[in-house]
Amino acid sequence: MNPRFQHIYNTLPAGLVAPFKSVFDGNSFKGILTPSQFESLKQASSLDEQQLKVTLLPFAAAYSIAPISNFNVGAIVKGDSGSFYFGANLEFIGAQLGQTVHAEQSAISHAWMQGETGVQDITINFSPCGHCRQFMNELSTARTLQVQLPERDEMSLQAYLPESFGPQDLGIETALMTPINHGYQFSQEDELIRHAVIALNKSHAPYTNNHSGLTIRVASGELFSGSYAENAAFNPSLPPLQVALVQMQMAGLEFTEIQEIALAEMEQGSISHLADTQSTIEAINPDIPIQYVAID
Repeated sequence: MNPRFQHIYNTLPAGLVAPFKSVFDGNSFKGILTPSQFESLKQASSLDEQQLKVTLLPFAAAYSIAPISNFNVGAIVKGDSGSFYFGANLEFIGAQLGQTVHAEQSAISHAWMQGETGVQDITINFSPCGHCRQFMNELSTARTLQVQLPERDEMSLQAYLPESFGPQDLGIETALMTPINHGYQFSQEDELIRHAVIALNKSHAPYTNNHSGLTIRVASGELFSGSYAENAAFNPSLPPLQVALVQMQMAGLEFTEIQEIALAEMEQGSISHLADTQSTIEAINPDIPIQYVAID
């Protein structure tokens, strides 16, 4: 039994506990529902897709790490592949608040790092703040993205963000989650740096050209990577460290398992993630070593 979800099972109708446990208590569950798993839960619950996504929100919110606000937010996005990706807010004691990850950012970056090239809709247990509405407006599917909240009718992102400002206003034609490979290389045999460069090549940074990526090695040897997600409004941008930490968060791992980090970014970019990466990691554990490469 996964202790993360125990309190949720106590709120479910008795007939739903077993089918939900069969999905969420498996060792392989990492915050992702395949189309077949989602369909099995629909059949077991007799709920339609929208109702089921709302029912699943507490499972997403159970991943929340909110030691500052004590306000747990969960989000679920449906990727273009038909799979569903969980996300939850992430806060760091000792780091400045700009390093926080919102649940919407978490779910979207989770889907992005798993290979999705767009999201069809997002379900959230609280109304999205302006920061998140702007973040979502950077997406490849921003014009068609649907937003659902409990006990409300589904609405488009553009209804939540009228007269929106986005990439097109700055002459940017690419969008976040659009498949891309920047093609940068770095002659380094180190596995951690190699994966950080792979993440860099997937990043979305059209405003600063600081394409960047980061990879975390945990105690088991498993690697978690994050690509930089830049935003037309600048502030809602999501650094590569946070994207990588979301992947750990959704895998159910503790940040105490981090052994080593590698950050790769552009030497000529107009910003750098190094100082913020160092300060956030110091808040987690100042003894975690960070490798750094700048690519010209």
